[in-house]
Amino acid sequence: MTMLKYPIFMVHGMGFRDHKILNYWGRIPAVLEENGCRIFYGNQDSTASAEDNAEMLAGRVNEILKETGSPKINVIAHSKGGLDIRCAISKYNLGDKVASVTTISTPHHGSVTVDKLLKLPDVLVRLVAICTDIAFRILGDKKPDAYSVFKLFTTKEAEIFNEKYPDAKNVYYQSYAFVMSSPFSDIFLWFPSLVVWLIEGTNDGLLTPNSVKWGNFKGIIRSNSRRGISHCDEVDMRRCRLTRKKGKNVSDITDFYAGVVSELAEMGY
Repeated sequence: MTMLKYPIFMVHGMGFRDHKILNYWGRIPAVLEENGCRIFYGNQDSTASAEDNAEMLAGRVNEILKETGSPKINVIAHSKGGLDIRCAISKYNLGDKVASVTTISTPHHGSVTVDKLLKLPDVLVRLVAICTDIAFRILGDKKPDAYSVFKLFTTKEAEIFNEKYPDAKNVYYQSYAFVMSSPFSDIFLWFPSLVVWLIEGTNDGLLTPNSVKWGNFKGIIRSNSRRGISHCDEVDMRRCRLTRKKGKNVSDITDFYAGVVSELAEMGY
């Protein structure tokens, strides 16, 4: 693998935190480190608003640059983490400190499914949000705000967000989409996947390819297995290969990330 010029800043999505024992990214960081990459984590809240997490991430970026002496970082963000870091770069003028942003299944354009779900009585949505906030405050979140996050995932709020926080001109943005073979390909996501499938079509258990396109869209990543690749598989939740089968697609998600990093290195990042 060609060596990266800048460290990698990995930004997690909603519903999880960065823990040393139970790493959000599974085997991925270790594989990248074995290939000479320097890895750092966002450590932002799980369910805070994009704006609150942006403040946390901006602080982390400055800490990493000071610690490493590097002038810039490369960002790899999954799911909502992509919105958090985009907000941070735009709001806190980090364009000169970030070389590239790679988003993995980030809902840049919101979700039509969420649009429909939020037509439920607002009191019910707020109740779910309050329960979510309580749970994640116990788990360590400082500013949980699930209600604002739910709203952010609508297509209308996504459009407002994109206009409010434009991309930095000197940062390279790219995105990837993934899909499951059927709604029942992942036992953990079969129900949300089925709902999204009925409303919008093919998805990774939560999001469709049209929802996650941003910057240089690198396409839909598929696996050599019958299951496809789910939102959980994207961050190696199972800590194992997708399949032993070989082919033109992905058999181990760590190989995908190694390929992403190799391409960034060849581009001078």
